[in-house]
Amino acid sequence: MTSATVAARTRRAEVRRKPLRLSRVALHAFLITTAVIWLTPVLWAVYTSFRPYSDSSKYGYTSLPHTLSIVNYRHAWTQGQIPMHFWNSLIITIPSIFLVLLFASSIGFVVSRLSYWFNVPLLIFFMAANLLPQQVILTPLYRMYLRMPLPTWLADSGLFYDSFVVLIAINVAFQTGFCTFVLSNYMKTIPDTLNEAARVDGASVVRQYFGIILPLCKPALAALATLEFTFIYNDFLWAQVLMSSGDKRPITSSITNLQGTFFTDTNLISAASVLIALPTLLVFALLQKQFVSGLTLGAKKG
Repeated sequence: MTSATVAARTRRAEVRRKPLRLSRVALHAFLITTAVIWLTPVLWAVYTSFRPYSDSSKYGYTSLPHTLSIVNYRHAWTQGQIPMHFWNSLIITIPSIFLVLLFASSIGFVVSRLSYWFNVPLLIFFMAANLLPQQVILTPLYRMYLRMPLPTWLADSGLFYDSFVVLIAINVAFQTGFCTFVLSNYMKTIPDTLNEAARVDGASVVRQYFGIILPLCKPALAALATLEFTFIYNDFLWAQVLMSSGDKRPITSSITNLQGTFFTDTNLISAASVLIALPTLLVFALLQKQFVSGLTLGAKKG
């Protein structure tokens, strides 16, 4: 047994023997309480989704169930037209993520790797979109898109309004600033000597961007792609304002198909909400590491 092994075991034993501190107990109590607060509405929605509305209305929502079934899920799947709206969400989300990462990485490359006087003003310009509340520009954008023409092969109406293009453009505009800030900070951690060596070998700026910087940014791009999927997929506001055709709206809007004028089956709404949330949960389960790393991406250098 080497001395290094003995020292490692000694350190582990010392860590195990450390007494519990009040601050650590308080931290764990806070985390457990926060987790319970966040999970309770989700678990309650899942519980409600398996109960028929007649059972909840008769015995109350806080009562024990007398009947449990998946009828609400079947009705939500068909009445809410979830498959069609899910396809619409993919048409909007995938191009938006691709364009956001392309534009953000391009701007981040210029800001972090090239020396221009407008680097900082350019970064501030793209970050400014995140500081503006979206509700402030609802009416101006609505009126503008009603007047902007679009080829008929991109939109049946011939306008930006009520088309997939309008939602892609809105998401790209609002998400590019955040991704630019994160990617520019991440690119600053890449040694400048790589670009200098590439310039000596005669590589152009475009070759440096596609051949050197982008491959090194794969962890950052994966984390941002995961986060952006969640942001764009869960968007509800812009689809409600800028789209009038129900068969074009994304999956978050399909829940409105289940609401009646004088009566709304809340148990059915709960089942639809669970179905709509499943793709996000699946993405998080598959790309959990990218999700966690994306929370602190670019926060520190080195």
